[in-house]
Amino acid sequence: MSSKKTTIGSCPAHWDVVKFSKVAELQHGYQFRTTDFTEQGIKILKITQIKDNGCIDISSCSYIDSKRLKTFESNIVKKGDILMALSGATIGKIGRYNSDEIVLQNYRVGNFVPHDERVLNKDYFYHFLSTEKVYFQILANQNQSAQENVGKEDIHNILVFLPPLPEQTAIASVLNSLDDKIDLLHRQNATLEKMAETLFRQWFLEEPREEWDNGKVSDLIKILSGFAFKSISFVESGKYRLITIKGVQDGYLELNNADRIEELPDRMPDFCKLQIGDILLSLTGNVGRCCLVDTNDLLLNQRVAKLHPIKERDRAFTYFLFRQPQIKQLLVEMGKGTAQSNLSSIETSNMELIIPDEGKLNEFSAISTPWLNKILFNKRSIQTLVVLKEILLPKLMNGEVSVELNKNEDYKSL
Repeated sequence: MSSKKTTIGSCPAHWDVVKFSKVAELQHGYQFRTTDFTEQGIKILKITQIKDNGCIDISSCSYIDSKRLKTFESNIVKKGDILMALSGATIGKIGRYNSDEIVLQNYRVGNFVPHDERVLNKDYFYHFLSTEKVYFQILANQNQSAQENVGKEDIHNILVFLPPLPEQTAIASVLNSLDDKIDLLHRQNATLEKMAETLFRQWFLEEPREEWDNGKVSDLIKILSGFAFKSISFVESGKYRLITIKGVQDGYLELNNADRIEELPDRMPDFCKLQIGDILLSLTGNVGRCCLVDTNDLLLNQRVAKLHPIKERDRAFTYFLFRQPQIKQLLVEMGKGTAQSNLSSIETSNMELIIPDEGKLNEFSAISTPWLNKILFNKRSIQTLVVLKEILLPKLMNGEVSVELNKNEDYKSL
């Protein structure tokens, strides 16, 4: 790669700048009603399934009866489709569907389809749509109604930077390679978590030994509640980010839009300054979500707990205990009974637990601690790759950074 100076506005002179409608089309899904939904069947992909960093999560979809699939064949999402949220708080979030599982496209999910892939490379198109340039155009065009929306006409008026096709392909190849590495690390982590959770379930939940003692969570783990930070101290670009219940997701931290402060409060306990490898638990709302800290300069806010093993040996045990679906269900049941679910750190500490003997805890630690360390290492590597992509993406998309071209590739010009 080499740097070069752009010559027209924010893109090179030999690139075209065209309206979206000239090279692509926005396709809406079907406007499913709540009366269509069933307990199981075919999944419906809604805007809430489009997450950050291009991720599409179909683990918690609504369903329709699989017998109705033929009626909605035109709404089946194909592998590789480019999808965007067109309304609500997630407006402008974009992702690529990379699964073979059949899902149906809901109405407020937009599917971005090139007219001719000899003119507009689909991989390039996806990365271009991921830029702030496009996001700000969407924000500028959205309808100002009770719920934020962006319509087909607004999308069709967005401007698209269009290099010659070989250049599009080369740009997409660089960005795809980063995405592939990120995806590989995510899949490695999913495999490691599955292995550890399976081992934990077999050893400690399905096959506990009779001689093991009955005890409580507090026999092995301290539940440390977060600090009540004052909003008056929040700043736009402070050094520290606050981890609230919104930030604690199942298995990962969500740091977008986290509040920031510049200086640590005098009365804040030391444990609220989080360290890499700390284990967090949500206590309010969607209670029982558990994740690892994989980023520096994070602070523990109220209604989030830190799960601190009394013995460092039991860190992996602690994490994989609270990642068990059975344990999460127990926590959800404990949190019910109010308008908003709430977990008490005291009640959580008093939750009954069969305490394995020292030998079994040592054995589990010897096997699972390297897995946990590898998961953390991969999470940190993912962050590095994501930052690299965030730096490269705008530079590649405005021609500030050039890529080598495959001179043997033909392309069709507009």
